[in-house]
Amino acid sequence: MSKPSLLVITGMSGAGKTLALHALEDAGYFCVDNLPPRLLPTLVDLCSQSRQPIAKVALVADVRGGEFFRDLTDAISKLRSESYEVRIFFLEASDEVLVQRYKETRRRHPLSNNGRDLLQAIQLEREQLAEIRELADEVIDTSGLTPQQLRDEILRRLQLGDGTTMQVKVVSFGFKYGVPVDADLVFDVRFLPNPNYDPALRPLTGQDERVKEFVLKQTETKEFLSRLKALLEFTLPLYRREGKSYLTIAVGCTGGRHRSVTLAEAIAEIVKANGFVCTVVHRDIGR
Repeated sequence: MSKPSLLVITGMSGAGKTLALHALEDAGYFCVDNLPPRLLPTLVDLCSQSRQPIAKVALVADVRGGEFFRDLTDAISKLRSESYEVRIFFLEASDEVLVQRYKETRRRHPLSNNGRDLLQAIQLEREQLAEIRELADEVIDTSGLTPQQLRDEILRRLQLGDGTTMQVKVVSFGFKYGVPVDADLVFDVRFLPNPNYDPALRPLTGQDERVKEFVLKQTETKEFLSRLKALLEFTLPLYRREGKSYLTIAVGCTGGRHRSVTLAEAIAEIVKANGFVCTVVHRDIGR
């Protein structure tokens, strides 16, 4: 029974804990938000006993837990005494930035009750979090960080890269069956000569060498791939920089059996050559 490592995200309300949790979920962590700290040992026990091993667990615990939040330091100490690896990331920001963020979102601060105004609630929260802040392995000031910069900073401190992981899927399809609903980029290759008009090629697909040769030898195909290569080399890093976790490139011809299949395979090679994880799906090849 393997023991998962645990990352506790805590800190000031409005400092970006939810954004951090989303980044960790994209990075493969099992994530839980606002779990009562007393249930931490139960959570890691369940993860240890999972049929499919859960190696990394991340959770947000903060003052939303009310009186239960006071149990956080004891729960962490208990887990560490049992040889669990526990790290604490504390997120904070200046009073001015937190006030501005709350004004923009129009959400209520969890401690803004009993007649307290927003600034008083923020200051009270700092007092309540002082102990856990002292125990934190990492203190991150998010005052001047964009959401993407915070995401990158979290993953950098965890040595998970620079936050630029993005998975690309290339889908071939037939326009007669509709455009894939999850497509981010759609390329119509119906302008290319159609091997379907050749009786010898019609029964084959774009994965067969004879069809590939027919499609790829066309002058139009060579020009198209050259221009598309330049476009992808320019745009893919920018999509990645903006924090996109998944990108779907759809390539369509009339029936989705010949031209789009060959071109999808060629585009996938371009994507892989630029260092991206890429999968290919031929949606309509069997129709």
